[in-house]
Amino acid sequence: MDADTNPATPVVAAVERVLSLAATWPAWDGRPRRTADGERVYTPHKAIRRTADHLVDHLAQVEALLAGVPSEEDRWLASAVTTAADRAPFGPDDLVEAGQRLRRLARNLELRYAAAGPAEWDAPRGGEWTLRQIADHLADAWYAEQVGDLG
Repeated sequence: MDADTNPATPVVAAVERVLSLAATWPAWDGRPRRTADGERVYTPHKAIRRTADHLVDHLAQVEALLAGVPSEEDRWLASAVTTAADRAPFGPDDLVEAGQRLRRLARNLELRYAAAGPAEWDAPRGGEWTLRQIADHLADAWYAEQVGDLG
């Protein structure tokens, strides 16, 4: 990627990948999908929840880094828990809601990076990831890939 290209732009593309997979999830049979390591399970709602939480978590981290203050401690239950809501059927309305939520979060991240500017993207952060490393980490549709394309 070009040094002047916003590192958060691929996060927007990753969200579109999540949503393209999610468009097939109304066909979900109700069985959670186990990860390759066998340690976690994912459902459509859990994949959306984890994608959104991941974006929220790292957007908060970026804001804290730019403000020069410590990030809030991570206390997510994250992938360790599959809630009753995670097991609900996934319908067309859920896809609309997911699209609204995830696109806004990814766009906020992209706009925050644009406002921070290229000088901030690779600036050392005292042992923390750089903003570019955070964006690279987020530019992956991993949670959605665990459910996959059900079309």
